[in-house]
Amino acid sequence: MSNIAYFPARPVLEDNKPGKRERTKVANRQAILDAARAVFGELGYEAATVRDIIRRTGLASGTFYNYYKSKEEVFDALADDGARRFRPILRTEFEKAVDFESFLRGAIRAYFDFLAAEHESWRINRPAGEVFPHARATPEIQAVFDEVHAAFAKVLEHDNAPAVDLDYFAAACIAVAREVGDKMLERRPVDVDGAADFAVRMILGGLPALPRP
Repeated sequence: MSNIAYFPARPVLEDNKPGKRERTKVANRQAILDAARAVFGELGYEAATVRDIIRRTGLASGTFYNYYKSKEEVFDALADDGARRFRPILRTEFEKAVDFESFLRGAIRAYFDFLAAEHESWRINRPAGEVFPHARATPEIQAVFDEVHAAFAKVLEHDNAPAVDLDYFAAACIAVAREVGDKMLERRPVDVDGAADFAVRMILGGLPALPRP
């Protein structure tokens, strides 16, 4: 989608403070995202409607459609916002890492902790086994991929690891984390430790078998 909604950078005014109109826009977007997160958690994504989200915000329907055209766009915006907030956490794990394995373990555990916290209402209100939908590509999700790719390049070089195709490797690691994380959210109770250990072992065990470029 070319019109995926996400939080824009605030314009810098002369007094370095956002204007009233801009503050209103940011507040309305946040109200919609907060409402959508609650509605998706209570009703499930498939059952939830735009009307349910609007009713929870207290905003007029016309105001909602000024920002988002569908619940799919709202979900993409939620994913984009989550990725934006996760990036500093990912960066912290990279700065703490001493080698590839420590970065991988720290990053995946941090991601699973983040998922569990983000979807707390989903876990509480939705039945076990209900599938949580995937977001489409958003600017911040792409930025997370770029950070993972760059971090892998640095830590693997530091470890003098055999050269691998970093595009494939980063994509594969992210896919493992995403799929295992989704399955983790479907289970009750949610086992962050078990999911993180499985994902790390899966990735580390597969590394020696990867084809060389």
